[in-house]
Amino acid sequence: MSDIIRLAAIKKVYDTDAGPVPVLNGLELSIAPGEFVTIMGPSGSGKSTLMNILGCLDTPTSGEYWLDGENVASLDEDRLAEVRSRVLGFVFQGFNLLPRIDLKANVALPLVYQCVAKAKRLQRAITVLERVGLARQVNSLPPKISGGQQQRVAIARALVTQPRVILADEPTGNLDTVTGQEIMTLFQDINKESGVTMIVVTHDARVAHYARRLVYLRDGLITYDGSAADFQEALA
Repeated sequence: MSDIIRLAAIKKVYDTDAGPVPVLNGLELSIAPGEFVTIMGPSGSGKSTLMNILGCLDTPTSGEYWLDGENVASLDEDRLAEVRSRVLGFVFQGFNLLPRIDLKANVALPLVYQCVAKAKRLQRAITVLERVGLARQVNSLPPKISGGQQQRVAIARALVTQPRVILADEPTGNLDTVTGQEIMTLFQDINKESGVTMIVVTHDARVAHYARRLVYLRDGLITYDGSAADFQEALA
């Protein structure tokens, strides 16, 4: 089966007043459909830049990025927006919910940009809210629910477009330990049940162990790519 994601010789260099700053240095990475991968690395390792490139929020300076069979590395912003809408779902550390509209309207919002009819998008939003355990809260406002519930809404919003890939950037960063564990278990369940490819960027090794595969970055290159369970042994 073809990879859902393939990065080939990806470099990213930022131009600054002090001169060019290389962040990614010829990175190579392939991810198969349905994999659950966590990405870790110290501050300055390039993981945020990598996440932005994977999410079509930024483009590499050079190299190829194949996403769902299309080389997106050189696409313009309009075409990148189309690819994001069709293939990708996003979950952020900050829940990014609109506080004055109810949960089902928050979840349905990405479908507005896909021109889905209102009744259909609200029904789909309710369905995915039920999937993440919020059937009774579909008419609630975000400030009226807990942080863990807000992150579940954010996950539902990522799922509602039926993406091939979900990218989650520090999804437990604003949550207590127990709630974070619940969210990562939900990610596992979604990955197993729907087959959606799951990529989670985290600084927390405990979070990383919810995935089968861990990718570790240092200085813009992958220094470990293997079983999350074997990661600590590899660092020794």
